[in-house]
Amino acid sequence: MNEATPRPVRLEDYRPPAYLVDRIELDFDLEAATTVVKSRLQLRRNPQTAGAAPLVLDGEELKLQAIRLDGQPLPPDRYRLEPDRLVIPEVPARFELETEVQIHPQANTRLEGLYVSKDLLCTQCEAEGFRRITYFPDRPDVMARFRVTLRADKTRYPVLLSNGNLIAQGDLEDGQHFATWEDPFPKPCYLFALVAGKLAKQTDTYTTASGRNVLLEIYVEPQDLDKCAYAMEALKRAMRWDEEKYGREYDLDRYMIVAVSHFNMGAMENKGLNLFNAQYVLAKPETATDADYDHILAVVGHEYFHNWTGNRITLRDWFQLSLKEGLTVFREQQFAADQGSAGVRRIEDVNLLRTRQFPEDEGPLAHPVRPSVYLEINNFYTLTVYEKGAEVVRMLHTLLGEEGFRRGMDWYFSRHDGQAVTCEDFVQALADANRVDLTQFLRWYTQAGTPKVTVHTAYDPLTKTFALTLRQSCPPTPGQPHKEPFVIPIRLGLLGQDGWELPLKLQGERAPGGTCRVLALTQIEQTFVFEDVPEPPIVSLLRGFSAPVKLDYPRPRAELDFLWRHDPDPFVRWDAAQTLISDLLLEQLKGARFQLDSRLKEGFRALLTEPLEDLSYTALLLTLPEEDYLAEQLPVIDVDGVHRVREEAKQALAEALAEAFWGGYRRHHRPEEAYDLSSAAIGRRRLKNVCLEYLACLGTDAARAQVLEQFDKACNLTDQLAALKIIAHTPHPHQSECLERFYRRWREEPLVIDKWFAVQATSPLPGGLERVKALLSHPDFDLRYPNRVRAVLGAFAQRNPIHFHRADGAGYRLLTEHLIALDRLNPQLAARLAQPLAAWRRHDSTRQQHMRAELTRLLNTPGLSKDLFEIASKALAVT
Repeated sequence: MNEATPRPVRLEDYRPPAYLVDRIELDFDLEAATTVVKSRLQLRRNPQTAGAAPLVLDGEELKLQAIRLDGQPLPPDRYRLEPDRLVIPEVPARFELETEVQIHPQANTRLEGLYVSKDLLCTQCEAEGFRRITYFPDRPDVMARFRVTLRADKTRYPVLLSNGNLIAQGDLEDGQHFATWEDPFPKPCYLFALVAGKLAKQTDTYTTASGRNVLLEIYVEPQDLDKCAYAMEALKRAMRWDEEKYGREYDLDRYMIVAVSHFNMGAMENKGLNLFNAQYVLAKPETATDADYDHILAVVGHEYFHNWTGNRITLRDWFQLSLKEGLTVFREQQFAADQGSAGVRRIEDVNLLRTRQFPEDEGPLAHPVRPSVYLEINNFYTLTVYEKGAEVVRMLHTLLGEEGFRRGMDWYFSRHDGQAVTCEDFVQALADANRVDLTQFLRWYTQAGTPKVTVHTAYDPLTKTFALTLRQSCPPTPGQPHKEPFVIPIRLGLLGQDGWELPLKLQGERAPGGTCRVLALTQIEQTFVFEDVPEPPIVSLLRGFSAPVKLDYPRPRAELDFLWRHDPDPFVRWDAAQTLISDLLLEQLKGARFQLDSRLKEGFRALLTEPLEDLSYTALLLTLPEEDYLAEQLPVIDVDGVHRVREEAKQALAEALAEAFWGGYRRHHRPEEAYDLSSAAIGRRRLKNVCLEYLACLGTDAARAQVLEQFDKACNLTDQLAALKIIAHTPHPHQSECLERFYRRWREEPLVIDKWFAVQATSPLPGGLERVKALLSHPDFDLRYPNRVRAVLGAFAQRNPIHFHRADGAGYRLLTEHLIALDRLNPQLAARLAQPLAAWRRHDSTRQQHMRAELTRLLNTPGLSKDLFEIASKALAVT
């Protein structure tokens, strides 16, 4: 890196802002090449700070044209321009500051601030993009009321949108027009947004619980107007759910969503004007899969729920990011669970956490849910902050119960509405509402790492008592060699030998407390004794995945098999299956050929011949553990061995249960059925496509013909893409033809073509690296389009371990070459894609050497961004 090493930002250095902004008026003359931004700030000295201080305003890549203080031009000797800020040494206690700057949206490939997406002008200000628009104290604890006037050519930009309520609009001379928007609620500048361009809209209305009518608008490119209906339905469902679940009504006269093609994130909750990555808005059966519809429901809900958990109550500083994101992810998960199969959705959330976040916790990029230091805040939009942060909130919900958690949330909303607060403020509100002490619980926010809970059991047949001893530990993580005990809620039940649940009575209690209860592990080691246990029980432990921990609890395989067949908790049942299958697969890493265990075969046969009522859940139980999950069970990852045993297991199951898989497929395959988003229809598609994937392992003419027939005749993208993936991932004789046909049919649908790229980038067939190189050279590949970059480079590095982790390091070198090029365009995206290289310590010495070489290569690259520098330097740091 050419410039000096970036200075870290530390939580301990937080100080309140020296000046507050009561009101900001923004005036935009919008052009793609050069936009002129005029701002008028009403500022006053913060009464919480001592004495006068210089005014420091953030600003990057701004060309200052004019500056006035209280209406008077400010001479050059009264201010100082630095590369990233404007400093005025002496200002009054209360004053008005006006600036005029030029910015260049068309040249802004970082997609932060004001930039161009196709023919649209749009913004992304979280976390620190507003400083690329105008000079301002760009920090979340400065909250102001915004009034925004947009001017632009009416032909090129007929739609002009910003936050809040539209208060004026009209035509101007020379083909120009304007729109003025005012947001009545104070907000931090990261929630500011504008959009200008040629957009079509779908409108609807929603009547709140108190009888207010809210205008709902979804803006898209004109050709996509037929793909908005589901997003609108999802929005109305989210609004109703938040009223019923948390008593939260929407507070503006209109709610707007805009679909944007070029977007670094999934979506952004700007007050009243949400900007979405187009993939989380646009859907119709021909161009979106069942999974896409699920994601749209979740993301629309997530951004809407931010209106209260993030917007009305915001962050004091960026270290508190999980205060809004972890809490809102939890609310999103609750919402999604209430809309469909709660068990399936919980398992999917846990699977993401265990395959992606747990490894993050174990590597050099590990950090607490609330970090204490960063170089670039964009690098902390992580699974730890989001997904583990949601688990931390879920544990509070588990400990306090449904009523106690709702009571605490009511206190939080009432106490902190309109404020910028901390994680401690949130937890304290819940504690005060329930009159409990949650001080120890705060360690979940400050200590990194995944705790391990070791389990010992003892049954005394004479006294009919069952003792459960739990011991917790947490490994060292960067900067935290020692960990204090966490508060770990353990939800459990006890099963008798007949599969029925036993009543739970802790020692000293007068009567049993039901068949499922929560234990709080607060010490390093605790023993819980249950009385009146008539027989040696089988423990159903960590029900619902009640805490983000790893269990050290060796069980006989017969017991895991029992839980797989009988446990009433969906997560425990699935987890027992995953554990049993993982044990069976990994023990054969040294074997010459996979040997199919009878328990696995008969368990699968039972699910295929008598599937559970929830077919999506049945499909999950029939799915082998992912290679990432299997790899994490090993002290040193054996990339080739894990891939081999998993593929051999699929082959062996397919051969042993061919008739059952054919029966399952035929029973649930309904090619003439109209597309339906009911849980039953989704379950049928999910289960039949799992069966088809196993059948393809047979390599028979009949299986290949069936895959091709489904590809040809599918009336929805879910089924067609499932068939295409099988064709692309197996030596199917029609592979090239089908890939070409799919491309020709959907070449005008960018989101579908993203899937076409990803299917090929993740193929495990020989020649994977050459395939990815060809995709990177395809005319439709563009480094400036984040979705396309993620579909190729992201999919290759994260979901194609056998080729990305080639022993000769060629996969790592390919990624690094493109990271260097991408870093010059979009540092935020480059830093996120670099993270698989940080796991080098988990691999064998040969791969370690190659991965370290590429990280060193990144660090030695001239002009490296601080985004990518932080990832590479932390990855190589001595632990």
